[in-house]
Amino acid sequence: MKVAVIDYGAGNLRSIKNALRKLSAEADFITSPADIDCADAIILPGVGAFGDAMKKLSVFKQPLKDATNDGLPFLGLCLGSQVIFEESLESPNVKGLGLLSGKCVRFNPSFKVPHMGWNNITIKKETPLLSGIKDSDFFYFVHSYYPVPKSNLATAATTSYAGVDFTSVVAEGNIFATQFHPEKSGETGLKILKNFIGIARH
Repeated sequence: MKVAVIDYGAGNLRSIKNALRKLSAEADFITSPADIDCADAIILPGVGAFGDAMKKLSVFKQPLKDATNDGLPFLGLCLGSQVIFEESLESPNVKGLGLLSGKCVRFNPSFKVPHMGWNNITIKKETPLLSGIKDSDFFYFVHSYYPVPKSNLATAATTSYAGVDFTSVVAEGNIFATQFHPEKSGETGLKILKNFIGIARH
């Protein structure tokens, strides 16, 4: 099982590697789009700013579109769940990967930003990514922006913060994403990654 983890200098690569190892899946850190062709699944991690990430990910844009269009399972984590959309107010005039339609917006600044720490999700639709996960399960978040998918059908779960119920889990076809960090969310986070590996194996 070859899980390609895109290494573009932003992400908790060691945490992801350790988490996948616990699941008997090896992380293959890739820096070239050509390596996508050999992958059974793709994970796009990320911390930092939308614009900075897209400068480094621009060479991956078309290859990722092609791969996901061909059905390759994809999982975006934290910033990786934002750049899959078309744009973000964090970096105006910078285009995202555009794997899904939508944009990213900022939390109301009258609340404490970033949203940092543990928070639970509310499941909105069934998806194999959330198999065995409950509404009462908590995950670890660190972010100031959040995705707003154009289609409500892309939202698999929401989380409440700063007066909004924002999309915290995306599931549309073979494209999945979590605004939280499953690799930093203990056993519940491992369940998410295990479910994704299961999706890829089938």
